[in-house]
Amino acid sequence: MAATHVEGELRRFLEICNACRYCEGYCSVFPALELRRQFLSGDLNYLANLCHDCRGCYYSCQYAPPHEFALNLPRAFSAQRLETYEKYAWPGRFAAIFRRNGIWTSALALACIALFLILALPIRSRIQAGSGGSFYRIVPENAMIGITGSAFLFSVFALTIGIVRFWRNTNGPAVSASSLSTALVDVLSLRNLGGGGDGCNYKDESFSRTRRYYHHSLFYGFLFCFASTCTAAFYEHVLGRISPYPLSSLPVLLGTVGGIGMLIGIGGLVRIKVDSDPLPASHLLMNIDYCFLILLFVVAATGLLLLVVRWTAGMSTVLAIHLGIVVALFLMLPYCKFVHGLYRAAALVRFASERPSRK
Repeated sequence: MAATHVEGELRRFLEICNACRYCEGYCSVFPALELRRQFLSGDLNYLANLCHDCRGCYYSCQYAPPHEFALNLPRAFSAQRLETYEKYAWPGRFAAIFRRNGIWTSALALACIALFLILALPIRSRIQAGSGGSFYRIVPENAMIGITGSAFLFSVFALTIGIVRFWRNTNGPAVSASSLSTALVDVLSLRNLGGGGDGCNYKDESFSRTRRYYHHSLFYGFLFCFASTCTAAFYEHVLGRISPYPLSSLPVLLGTVGGIGMLIGIGGLVRIKVDSDPLPASHLLMNIDYCFLILLFVVAATGLLLLVVRWTAGMSTVLAIHLGIVVALFLMLPYCKFVHGLYRAAALVRFASERPSRK
């Protein structure tokens, strides 16, 4: 759909919702909605990213299809979020990646894996029975750090520009320490995935907190893996302890717990998406979701597999695949579903900053 049509349809829906207000207590969207009498483009982007897609409003709405108003707020918000991702992407020409996420993710992953296989090839030809568990005997340290670090820094830079553009376009208010702490609690607890209090709504109109729990498993699993990487870097560059580290070491324990948590979260979220009602969903955004989840799944799975094969000759191949997928993940972060977490967090900060004005 063209941008003007997406915004026009969403604006029509929000005007109906603002007059009705039946869903006022469902989530943060509706109190934020009440503060507005007209909806500029920035307001639409803000409200769309404030939505956590619990779908409680869809199943409770008296104007949802087959009513002539055909009000489908979750799908309209999903379409608007996708346009938000494209609008704030940097560089702007890379915005097209969002609508061809599967092709770009696959091509980039294969290219990055091939790169690390080439780097590891001279070493593999000399090692017949393992590498002593040392990654640097497979891929030189400077090459590994240089490639992964450059990809990570590029993503951080691109994501930072996107967040700044989002905040400016949505006319974010002044932020206080109180609003930041409130938003942080909302982000870490995923409070809005509680819907009206009983969890997300599903196609049989039942309620469940399962999606919230799986999101927690994936989110905190990812943080554990990131903490594992940071701890390993501290061990090496500060304490002078070079890998491989024993199974009982902190980097290995954090990575193992994080990887298992990620696999559980991804598996659960994929099952929920497969079983979910397609009517309130954006099919294009759903494809982007699957691409990101698959990429995360392969990262976690190959990371855990490295623990199993690190003393064998097979470690070189698994390491090349793992590093290739990690670099592909870093490069794709600004152009995949990952951005929703950042824009949603920014929207929660804005909502927390607006709340005092409601008194």
